Amino acid sequence: MPLALLALAVGAFGIGTTEFVMMGLLPDVADDLHISIPSAGHLVSAYALGVVIGAPLLAAATARVSRRKVLIGLMLLFVAGNVLSAFAPDYHWLLAARFLSGLPHGAFFGVGAVVATNLVAPERKARSVSLMFLGLTVANVVGVPVATLMGQHMGWRSTFLGVSVIGLLAVVSLALLVPRDGTHGPAAGLRGELAALRSLPVWLALGTTVAGFGALFAAYSYITPMLTDAAGYADSSVTLLLALFGVGATAGNLLGGRLADRSMRGTLFGGLVSLAAVLALFPVLMATAWSAALAVVLLGTAAFVTSSPLLLMVMEKASSAPSLASSANQAAFNLANAGGAWIGGLALAAGLGVTSPAVVGAGLAVLGLGVAGVAYVVDKRGPVPAGGRERVVASHVPEHAESVHH
Repeated sequence: MPLALLALAVGAFGIGTTEFVMMGLLPDVADDLHISIPSAGHLVSAYALGVVIGAPLLAAATARVSRRKVLIGLMLLFVAGNVLSAFAPDYHWLLAARFLSGLPHGAFFGVGAVVATNLVAPERKARSVSLMFLGLTVANVVGVPVATLMGQHMGWRSTFLGVSVIGLLAVVSLALLVPRDGTHGPAAGLRGELAALRSLPVWLALGTTVAGFGALFAAYSYITPMLTDAAGYADSSVTLLLALFGVGATAGNLLGGRLADRSMRGTLFGGLVSLAAVLALFPVLMATAWSAALAVVLLGTAAFVTSSPLLLMVMEKASSAPSLASSANQAAFNLANAGGAWIGGLALAAGLGVTSPAVVGAGLAVLGLGVAGVAYVVDKRGPVPAGGRERVVASHVPEHAESVHH
């Protein structure tokens, strides 16, 4: 695999760290800025809103620019957002800085996925995407716990300065390792880019992402009370258990990338079935400490098996705007985050029990499986997508890639 994938993984590591670390720093930020915990929680929402807005717009607006330059520019914007977060004088400035930090998130993964797939042979495309996302999953194992401890002992502002350093390392890595290939997106302009999303198969693929990862976040958003109230773990053990989730997510991401290169739809269907089964078993698995720990690992594995095939499917269905499509998939992922947490919260508020969000999540996974099934039927009955190939993402390999293969 090309070393350029390492540069993409470094950027993904920084993004994953800053996205999830805020959850562990909410009490510290609230105390320092003299705000309530719910108000501090809006900082998480501000970041997610930045992702949803920035992902498609930045990818479309930079379609005619060299993807290497776009990646470097997006990471510089990421660094700026985190530096401003570290020096924010009050809550409102921090809210704006978190929004700014989220803007490049989706576009970075979207453009990065196109670069990653163009660097390798067609039969390795899913694995190349999984290696880029390896930075995101490893962030949950190492980056988030370390950054949380740093924030708790050195002040929450130090965390964002540390993430800024990671961002600068990513900028240097991208500049040194991503080829100067002059690769540009389609020259159709903003209107042409957005027109690529006017397709039922694209929206079905995005809908599968929303439902599938909504299933994950319906349960994961409330994993702490499940572990403490149902499984009997102490609060101090939760951080270690969340790291186990990251281990499972890392394993699932790598496994999904390898399997998707053999059968993209088969991997997607298998992952969603596994996710539904794991979530349905949560009430049983949370009955003992050892099985609860196993459940956390299995949840991460089953959910992230689907990440590579979902991304490649969206790129395939919007062949004329793969950067925009994969960026839109990141926006869908964040909508799943917010929507899944909301639906899981409804189950808790209804008094259905501490493990009820997982059961609701199982239902969402089944819904995602249904949407994926509809997409499969539409593909079988409909015309071949523009470009004339079933696997559109494999239809173009830059000239420089031949040297990589040899």
